[in-house]
Amino acid sequence: MSKLSPEKKKRHIIVHNNPKSPISEAYRSLRTNIQFSSSDAKVQIIMVTSANPGEGKSTTASNLAVTYAQANQKVLMIDADLRKPTAHHTFLASNRNGLSNVLSNQCQLSEVIVDTFVPNLSLLPSGITPPNPAELLGSNKMKVLLSDLRDQFDMIIVDTPPALAVTDSQIIASICDGVILVVDSGRVKHAQAQKARDKLTHVNARMLGVVMNNVRHGNKDEYYYYYGASE
Repeated sequence: MSKLSPEKKKRHIIVHNNPKSPISEAYRSLRTNIQFSSSDAKVQIIMVTSANPGEGKSTTASNLAVTYAQANQKVLMIDADLRKPTAHHTFLASNRNGLSNVLSNQCQLSEVIVDTFVPNLSLLPSGITPPNPAELLGSNKMKVLLSDLRDQFDMIIVDTPPALAVTDSQIIASICDGVILVVDSGRVKHAQAQKARDKLTHVNARMLGVVMNNVRHGNKDEYYYYYGASE
């Protein structure tokens, strides 16, 4: 696995660049709440999604992955948004080969996982955009891949497309240990968030909670993240 440099970061990972900020502390609280909420069952693979595009799911997934890495756990971030991937920009990785290439038998898994500039955190980029994302993600090979990765990493964070846009997130949710739903409080209506949640629970996804994004919190922070346990 190759080592990537932080010198040309294009996206701001706040828990890495400013770990003492209130938002960074909120992400750590999210990690802690997930740990407490899953005391009765092991949660090793966490899927992160949203109802619609632009709600901050990829930002949440990246920062959550970093908080686990900062806790000295061996972490893998998987960009399973095969339609509009962003993790390779965040972590300065090539996206020439990745998850889609492995699932379509073009590459071996060991060839596409890269170390990031964050200690203890590795990345599996999305790879080339395939013509059949849902079919690849729903394949038996995807299930086998996640099973194999359980033996290699302590925590796995999976970024997926929005739940209301395509079926990809529902497919992946059914084979993950838990799901975090990211909601932009300033843009998304309650009915949309509820519909997204219903789609996920329909496939027996285990809802770990909701991250409310863009919640005003005093005068110092423009937005604030917090964890709300699902019912």
